[in-house]
Amino acid sequence: MSKKRIIFFGFGDVGGKCLKVLLNDPDSELVAIFTHDTDPHEKEWFETPEFIAKERNIPIFKPASLKALEWVKIVEDLNCDLILSLFYRNRIPLSIFSQAKLGAYNMHGSYLPTYRGRAPLNWAIINGEDFGGVSLHVLEEDFDTGDIVAQEKVMFGKDEYVGSIQPKITQAAVNVLKTSLPMLLSGKPHLTKQDASLATYFGKRTPEDGKLDFSKSARSQFNMVRALSHPFPGAWTSDLFSAKTIVWQAKVLDLESAFKETGIKKEILEKSKPAAIVSKTPLLVRCADDFLLIENCEDVKV
Repeated sequence: MSKKRIIFFGFGDVGGKCLKVLLNDPDSELVAIFTHDTDPHEKEWFETPEFIAKERNIPIFKPASLKALEWVKIVEDLNCDLILSLFYRNRIPLSIFSQAKLGAYNMHGSYLPTYRGRAPLNWAIINGEDFGGVSLHVLEEDFDTGDIVAQEKVMFGKDEYVGSIQPKITQAAVNVLKTSLPMLLSGKPHLTKQDASLATYFGKRTPEDGKLDFSKSARSQFNMVRALSHPFPGAWTSDLFSAKTIVWQAKVLDLESAFKETGIKKEILEKSKPAAIVSKTPLLVRCADDFLLIENCEDVKV
């Protein structure tokens, strides 16, 4: 089989590691890389597709949008067989992805049809789910609606932080791509329709969405902390020491646990009101029900 010409659209750790899979595949030829710059609020904790592509002298494009006709023309001139979107953040229009002779496919960071849309892993942790996953599916004009080629579920514990879950998501994406690539290159993947009745959708998150609200349940705020902790920008509050305190690590304690772990008198704990700082050393905050022990935080300038 002659090598198939592939255009890669992607970013992040998943994008970088999946790009390496494609570069090491003997039947694939990468003819162009479409990617992004890191957002100002993000930490660059991964090997970017751009860095990897530069080492291989692959053409790199970083358009803010793909709406302009020039990008349709560029893709047309590349004469691709396959388009793969691997954690690419921009919408790829039909005028571009329909040009791939063998089809266009997207890797989504959830176990579809649940958690369509942006930031699926963060949302799943915030909502207290016990699993996430990845799904490789047919690229369509609507986000994350296409037939599924393959998917892998990733389990995580109720107290597990995103920093230990994210590598599992990345490895699952690599596994799915390796398994599916021969089918995609043959043009004959096995497809399974999504059950639209089970679909859920969540939107893009910004740093402002990470503001903690201690008047809500302790578990809900702990989930926010663990969902947005390293390598993400972190959950934050303006109710502790300064205009902005990032909370990196915390623990939920009921009344008895709070007494045993902190030594604070039960009368004080019982009389505390939601959103009140019960103690600064250790840093203990009363929420709507239980307490949140803040174990690692950082004051930042705004």
